[in-house]
Amino acid sequence: MMKINKYLVEDLVPPVIGMGLFILIWALLAHNSEALPGPVKTWHSAVSLFSDPFYQKGPNDQGIGWNILNSLGRVGIGFGLAALIGIPLGFMIGRFGFLDKMTSPIVSMLRPVSPLAWLPIGLLVFKAANPAAIWVIFISSIWPMIINTAMGVRQLPQDYLNVARVLNLSEWKVFTKILFPATLPYMLTGIRLAIGTAWLVIVAAEMLTGGVGIGFWVWDEWNNLNVEHIIIAIFVVGIVGLLLETMLVQIAKRFSY
Repeated sequence: MMKINKYLVEDLVPPVIGMGLFILIWALLAHNSEALPGPVKTWHSAVSLFSDPFYQKGPNDQGIGWNILNSLGRVGIGFGLAALIGIPLGFMIGRFGFLDKMTSPIVSMLRPVSPLAWLPIGLLVFKAANPAAIWVIFISSIWPMIINTAMGVRQLPQDYLNVARVLNLSEWKVFTKILFPATLPYMLTGIRLAIGTAWLVIVAAEMLTGGVGIGFWVWDEWNNLNVEHIIIAIFVVGIVGLLLETMLVQIAKRFSY
């Protein structure tokens, strides 16, 4: 009984109070603004919207479920390509000093560039909106993976590598037995940062490129002046992003370092 009460006080009550205050502030703002729909009106609109999330009435008129799945598909492809290239590159940059010095100015120069600044390059090269959006996801996701993985390799105690050298271990053995286990926490941190960035960027990219996706859906609802659906989309984007990060956190907990 004491454990249940402690759980209610420490873990359940604070988020409930926080959400209650958020909804209260939202309701007060909506009460003083005719353009902003309140929580009740938005809730009824959400119930109607999710009652049939997978309807299809044409290429640009599809349910919110299809829009979410299309956005997740683009994020999955761009994020996966970034992981395939960024993580091995991060290991090599952290492992070899010459490569680190060679790539450091390039990474430092390109990393602060806004992801959407890469969109025109994608449209120019690929000549299509969908691969251009995937390209933006790729280029925005790759930097956290490279930087965090390289940092993890650099944090490895030199004594470990000295022992490996004394034992005459091959580079593959050094990687699998020493580098990878020691770098895994840093690598997973980079992956978590990258997935958050990818999901953040896809909404803005789809607003500009069009097609079926949550970003285009937001822009289309704005053109229709359907503010309730825009607010619903904001919650959907936040919830999906939270679920993606939670999934990666649970995966990280399954590893022992």
